[in-house]
Amino acid sequence: MTPTATITSLILTLIALSPPAHCLSGSAATVAVVYGGDSPAVCGIVADCHTHQIQCWKNGELTYIQPNISFDFIAGGRENFCGVTSGGATVVCWDPSLSPKRIYSNELVTLQSLTMGDDQVCAITSLTNSVRCWREGRNVISARISNGYDQFRLISSGLGFSCGILMTTNRVFCWGSNSAMASQIQAKFENLLMEDIVVGGNQACGLNLTGFLICTGIGNSKNFDFLSDTAYEFSGIALGADHICAIRRSNGSVVCWGGNGEFSSNLTEGISFESIVAGFNFTCGLTTSDFSILCWGPGWPSSASFELPLLKILPGPCVQSNCSHCGVYPQSEILCSGSGNICKPCGIPAISMPPTSPPPLSSPPRVYLSPSPRSKVLRKGLLAFLIVGSVGAFSGMCTIIFCLWTGICFGNKKIHNSVQPTIAHSNSNGGLTSLTSPLSRSSTLRRQGSRAMRRQRSGTSSKHADKAEEFSFSDLSVATNNFSMENKLGAGSYGVVYKGKLWDGREVAIKRGETGAKTKKFQEKEIAFESEIAFLSRLHHKHLVQLVGYCEERDERLLVYEFMKNGALYDHLHSPNNTERSSSLLNSWKMRIKIALDASRGIEYLHNYAVPPIIHRDIKSSNILLDSDWVARVSDFGLSLMGPEPDVDFRPTKAAGTVGYIDPEYYGLNVLTAKSDVYGLGVVLLELLTGKRAIFKSGGDGGGDPVSVVDFTVPRILAGEMVKVLDTRVGPPEVSEAEAVELVAYTAVRCVNMEGKDRPSMSDIVANLERALALCNDDSHGSISSGPISIVSE
Repeated sequence: MTPTATITSLILTLIALSPPAHCLSGSAATVAVVYGGDSPAVCGIVADCHTHQIQCWKNGELTYIQPNISFDFIAGGRENFCGVTSGGATVVCWDPSLSPKRIYSNELVTLQSLTMGDDQVCAITSLTNSVRCWREGRNVISARISNGYDQFRLISSGLGFSCGILMTTNRVFCWGSNSAMASQIQAKFENLLMEDIVVGGNQACGLNLTGFLICTGIGNSKNFDFLSDTAYEFSGIALGADHICAIRRSNGSVVCWGGNGEFSSNLTEGISFESIVAGFNFTCGLTTSDFSILCWGPGWPSSASFELPLLKILPGPCVQSNCSHCGVYPQSEILCSGSGNICKPCGIPAISMPPTSPPPLSSPPRVYLSPSPRSKVLRKGLLAFLIVGSVGAFSGMCTIIFCLWTGICFGNKKIHNSVQPTIAHSNSNGGLTSLTSPLSRSSTLRRQGSRAMRRQRSGTSSKHADKAEEFSFSDLSVATNNFSMENKLGAGSYGVVYKGKLWDGREVAIKRGETGAKTKKFQEKEIAFESEIAFLSRLHHKHLVQLVGYCEERDERLLVYEFMKNGALYDHLHSPNNTERSSSLLNSWKMRIKIALDASRGIEYLHNYAVPPIIHRDIKSSNILLDSDWVARVSDFGLSLMGPEPDVDFRPTKAAGTVGYIDPEYYGLNVLTAKSDVYGLGVVLLELLTGKRAIFKSGGDGGGDPVSVVDFTVPRILAGEMVKVLDTRVGPPEVSEAEAVELVAYTAVRCVNMEGKDRPSMSDIVANLERALALCNDDSHGSISSGPISIVSE
């Protein structure tokens, strides 16, 4: 028996023992390129077959790779490529003559991804997410990466070094024989929280958690340091020795830069790609239309075809998983021939800041390479930098003097400044965009928050702008008696809320987010934490809950608010203890209308007086809190977005909110406007009128089918049967209240119209509720005008 046949037999035996693969992440590619040597080779895992075999194109010929068994993913390097067999138990590599060599076999410790550089092969284990690497040479040496965490989400390899994203921190860690380059790349990404990273040559590019493409490294003596101008513009990335290519998220087209412009080929115009890979000086992509492979670039042989004659290639690994995290890829069952599913890559996080419009397809992203022909401009930019730096130094000295004079420097509390412009974008004069002050998810939200609130049209909101105290975890632990159950106020999607008493006697509410890498939505909690700081540290209005401070230590994320003594509106309306008129102060129509007016004024401020406007996205009765004087305040800005003007719509990543309150137009069409908050407020108004939850059971004693308060109430109000739906705990409206309650009811009906254009503006709603409250008073023609009722939308 030949050595090749022996290895084939052994591998087939191991495959039979392998456990099924799970949903894959990281470097789980189904296309690989081999560079160096006489001619490049391109390989892919063939689709539409029960056995997912590898087929390669080299020197104008097609070759099926032996052994003839199924593979999950492959990776290419200098003159060699490797693959992980289905189930993840074995790694096989092929030399330039395409002879197989097994370098790893362990049916108990399976692998979930694979990456390959010029002299290093690395993979992530399935159970522990640790990294194992092998070096090419006479002896195969297995090395585990030890970095204090040893858990990676994904990895990628370049020339003598590899980088990965740590699972627990989203930070970049690099290693390898080229330790100098590994250290340089890691230092560039040191303060960034990353979603994805790709390494190629002596470069690295990645997407941070706010969707910006960030690149750094060296290519043929040119520095690749830049930041894309638009969030969430790109998805797939491929890096060569001197060029970078990326897939536009909007339409799947590819844009390339570097390499003296030789990669911006019109051959790819109008073509959508599923994935791309790069050799030293060429790029290949898997098309969306028919899963064929196209290759182009100066290093691609001029005699070779643009489209390779390979069979249909899988767009992703076929794995034994239901793909519950992000769904199953279309045509998955056909492409995998019934032997597994292809899991769709996850899209943009639901609570991320929305992407801006992509640039025209004819123009590449604005990036800057150095040294460049802009040297004169650069010198001017450096001169300007020196001037600005001198001014900054003088200002800094003044700040220090002020700090020492006032004694602020000697306090025990730090003040959080939500304005942190940590990266310099390019200007119209072509200045360099630098990575020296990297852009993180936290700084992006806070920087955007500062831009949004820089100008205020209301004097009440700028008195304490940018001030939020930073507390230590031990301070808050003491304040809550070690987060005891006796101090627990409630729990929500973010975490648990506790009552606390600070060292200076202030009563506060402390919201403690869920922590730890095992928390499924930890990333969303992190973004919600940053969003609250970005908005509330700059918004100060009597009908918005005030942020006192925050704590950010290790995995702990806590927010500290002023204490709302009388809790949430939801609890007063739907508490089992609120059974009769005398059991709650809220069991009066005048009080309920006043609370509705308070909340409306808070939302009106967000829509009309914040610059730019803010869309809350989660208006509901549990997010309307009552202070000791029963003044209502809007809370929880974890899902809030800076939006366009009130009459302009835009499309964020996907709808977010709470069932029963979410705008159906937003949920169904992904069109978000300020009128989405109006819908949520309309549901709250119906809750105040009926005493019923947004979604309740139609039968008594909690039985029956679920019914929305909108479907239950609106037809009866329009039929003139409003009295049949009013909360019996409040009782029939008195003579002075009847017109007021009717006005609130018809305002609520307009608020919950299916289409946003038919809903009133917040200014109209405030005017109606002011009129309704005035009607409840004996002197209905007092300080609030008794002018005509306005219930029409703008």
